[in-house]
Amino acid sequence: MSHQEVQIRTATHKDAEAFISLVNALADYEKLARPDGAACERLVRDAFGEQKRIDVFLAEVRGQSVGYAIVLETYSSFLALPTLYLEDIFVLSQYRGRRAGYLLFKHCVREAVKRGCGRMEWMVLDWNKLAHDFYERLGARRLGEWLPYRMVRTELEAMLQDG
Repeated sequence: MSHQEVQIRTATHKDAEAFISLVNALADYEKLARPDGAACERLVRDAFGEQKRIDVFLAEVRGQSVGYAIVLETYSSFLALPTLYLEDIFVLSQYRGRRAGYLLFKHCVREAVKRGCGRMEWMVLDWNKLAHDFYERLGARRLGEWLPYRMVRTELEAMLQDG
């Protein structure tokens, strides 16, 4: 497969089934639970509904969806510019090492530049050495001074009930 065979495009509502299938494949790869039916409905609504929250790009080979990326904007007060946040990037295992992931990532970089973003950021699981090596080959650097924190929905709700 040459990189000319890989096409990257913005997903549309007609791609919802392929998109969800790829999200499920990522969950399997990361050994996480797949999104339930309600979560899949929210993913489709947030990607393709009237009030879009995310943008989805697909990598295709001969019309088959083989990878996807989800991006959204955050904002840097210090740069006074948007940041393109890469929530997911995933390529089916049989298409890795064939430039599908590289072209999908490069498309996201192009999108960040097009939107006037001051930077692009994403997270990588600590055990995913393949991803670490991939990004470092492209010139990305791992931030050592910033540590991720998270509150899930139940913790958010509990905080609001703490008077």
